Amino acid sequence: MFTTPTDDSTVVSFRQVGKSYGTGSSNVLALSDVDVDIRRGEFTAIMGPSGSGKSTFMNLAAGLDDATTGGVFLAGQPLHTMDDAARTMLRRRQVGFVFQSFNLVPTLTVAENITLPFELAGHRVTPQERSWIDHLLQVLGLTDRVGHKPAELSGGQQQRVAIARALAPRPAIIFADEPTGNLDTRSSSEVLQLLRSAATEYGQTIAMVSHDPIAASYADRVLVLADGRIIADHGRLTPQQISQLLLTAEGIPA
Repeated sequence: MFTTPTDDSTVVSFRQVGKSYGTGSSNVLALSDVDVDIRRGEFTAIMGPSGSGKSTFMNLAAGLDDATTGGVFLAGQPLHTMDDAARTMLRRRQVGFVFQSFNLVPTLTVAENITLPFELAGHRVTPQERSWIDHLLQVLGLTDRVGHKPAELSGGQQQRVAIARALAPRPAIIFADEPTGNLDTRSSSEVLQLLRSAATEYGQTIAMVSHDPIAASYADRVLVLADGRIIADHGRLTPQQISQLLLTAEGIPA
């Protein structure tokens, strides 16, 4: 049995976590005996070669999948003992998502997309929350786009809407899955600066899965996975240093 973490500085905790798929000869071990904490207010990049386990790591941390062994805690709650309904409710209250493909609802306006998490939770937006959303719209340069549909926006603008939607409910953590994968260089830089600012100015906890050393260089912390294990855990690094870590993870001399 795993004890619920009592340290409020931790948002996600993995305790001896393993994840396997399939049985017998077709069994695949995606994660093996992972022990790690994601700390409140930090921007953490999760990296590794294809098949290293980084997507599995994110899915377990967000309560989208079950660990095979070990314990996963989100905002102090034991995901590994919850049923699907309880995990869904916890995600709605505590988790925001930013995806590579934006995942905006095409029939909704910018304003409606941003308030969608409140609608799904059956929660009426309070005056304080409305003020926060208005602030986000201003900071993200979306004030004059609130009535537009996603198809009327550039890729960079759509991702800014997705970030505003994730930030609006003030979740315990935002998971960003390759958030700049469909953006040009300029838009990518803008989005990464926004995520960086969300952590430094608003204390937002962010965990970003990425294969891009430049994107990861914006993070406070870089975790590198290989063969289902964390093989490196560093503070902020340059793109060149991150590239060397990834080459080592792939067994290529740096």
